[in-house]
Amino acid sequence: MNPRLSRRSALVGGGAALAAGLAACAPPNPGEVNAEPTIPAADGKVHLTYWAWLKDLQKVLDVFNASQDRIQVDATWIPGGNTGGYAKILSAVAAGGGPDIAQVELRQIPEFALAGALVNLSRYGFDEDESAFDPGAISQAKVGENIWGVPQDTGPMASFYNREVLEGELGLTFPSTWDEFRETAGIVSEAGKQIISLDPSDGSHPIGWVMQSGAAWFRPEGDGWIVDMTDEASMRVAEFWDGIFGEGLVGTGYGSYTTPWYAAAADGNVLASISGSWSDALNETVPGGSGKWAVAPMPTWPDGYASGGHGGSAAAILANSKHPAEALEFLTWMCTDPAGIDAMIEYSGIGWSPAADYIGEKRQQPSEFFSGQNYNEEVIVPMAAGQNLDWTWAPLMQRAQALIGDGMTAAVTGEVPLADMFANAQKEIVEIMRTIGLNAEEAR
Repeated sequence: MNPRLSRRSALVGGGAALAAGLAACAPPNPGEVNAEPTIPAADGKVHLTYWAWLKDLQKVLDVFNASQDRIQVDATWIPGGNTGGYAKILSAVAAGGGPDIAQVELRQIPEFALAGALVNLSRYGFDEDESAFDPGAISQAKVGENIWGVPQDTGPMASFYNREVLEGELGLTFPSTWDEFRETAGIVSEAGKQIISLDPSDGSHPIGWVMQSGAAWFRPEGDGWIVDMTDEASMRVAEFWDGIFGEGLVGTGYGSYTTPWYAAAADGNVLASISGSWSDALNETVPGGSGKWAVAPMPTWPDGYASGGHGGSAAAILANSKHPAEALEFLTWMCTDPAGIDAMIEYSGIGWSPAADYIGEKRQQPSEFFSGQNYNEEVIVPMAAGQNLDWTWAPLMQRAQALIGDGMTAAVTGEVPLADMFANAQKEIVEIMRTIGLNAEEAR
């Protein structure tokens, strides 16, 4: 548990996680789990279990299992976190069981930690291996100074766009700044097309935008949290998108990679998606798109970051594991060793590699779909390197993201400007955190 959080806050926070819809049970006391002596590595062979919704994860584990005979790992498929997976994990932990390892989205790590469901990896020397991981990945698995999960993949944001239409037909280049984005969106709109189309109920997009702008909405401080959603970095994002929505410069009828988006993309009527690096695989299913699309950096602010974050998961060691040292050894291999990274890409289609110095062999090659561009090395590498390391995920992110999605929907209709919505959401989130027993204050 984060030592800067009070014991009472953590205990009640555990109940909050469940009240937020994860499970109707009470996970173990985090003080008991992470205050006991660490468990030494076993003398003999060890068998580990791993619950995840990653496809074909066992094929990845088989690569590790074949590389040595001391640690063997078996996978069990579970539904995605918010479709039942998290409830299954927490129920098992509360009953005194569960696997050694489970997939947990990066944004959910603090909630699971405060629920007492996770092993504090800093207690097992993970800090010594921290340099092997991408700093942007590690920062999202931390609360305060403690690391609660091994980053498995991340989603640095980039721009995936129809080069043939934008450049060839309209004579435009993809905008490099947000001011240029507004101008380009207007020209595209006048041509009867849309530069992007958003699902306004998806709160992940505004979160990615403010991360890139330089915001840090949630800060662990003392024995609680400071919530700051109205800083300068957040307000310029809110005012910018209020203007975009007010002028109708982007589509708001459907989100990227939905059925209507694919139809519009195939017809050259929606030209781009600004989203996580994992979007490349989704883009590659645009009918007739091969050789017509390209990848560009996310538009930037003059003093912001290169990119925001959009998705990503950790492999967390659960509180009842009898072999956390061996689990950490395996996970460090899977998430930093080239053989592990390549296997996760090949079999499980992970997002961006969490390793500091290896993106995967497959991702070092030019892409036929993206116009022969070596986009991973040319674009995604600098996007990953340019992350906002001050951003911390907070408890109740699922609830917070839903609030932001509701607010953006109201902003699109002109009902409540985003600037006002951020201020309202800040007050509501603080009240929710206090109601469930967390110490929380609005920024002054």
